[in-house]
Amino acid sequence: MQDTFIKAVDVLRSGKYNDEGKFLPWVLRIAHNMAIDYFRRDKRYPNVVFEDGSSVFNTLDFAEDSYEDLQIREESHAHLRDLIKRLPDTQREVLVMRHYEDMSFQEIADATGVSINTALGRMRYALINLRKMMSKHSPSYDTNLYAA
Repeated sequence: MQDTFIKAVDVLRSGKYNDEGKFLPWVLRIAHNMAIDYFRRDKRYPNVVFEDGSSVFNTLDFAEDSYEDLQIREESHAHLRDLIKRLPDTQREVLVMRHYEDMSFQEIADATGVSINTALGRMRYALINLRKMMSKHSPSYDTNLYAA
């Protein structure tokens, strides 16, 4: 009902309402169409449930990644690893501890013997430097390959 009201108000505000017909049948038609749309969407995506009550969508992968997707992901990860190796030691250390060892910034600060603000700053600069390097050294395709 609320969606119908919002839709009607939007049409009225936009000036698209035609005064020739009666208002109530027009609003009822909006509600009717929205109800049909709702049930069509619901029917399009049925909820499949196992006997134990769990949903099939929580247990299955419906599409495997293609070989191309896997190759692109691996190349991207290798490129990122190379860029991480280029970071200054202190920045690389904090980045590795945070993202790969899942340490908190307090744990990083304690392990490296610096304040938590210093650890946060090093992480910030590591991310800034990675972004700069990624924009400069992004892998590109051979432009001559597509030349006519």
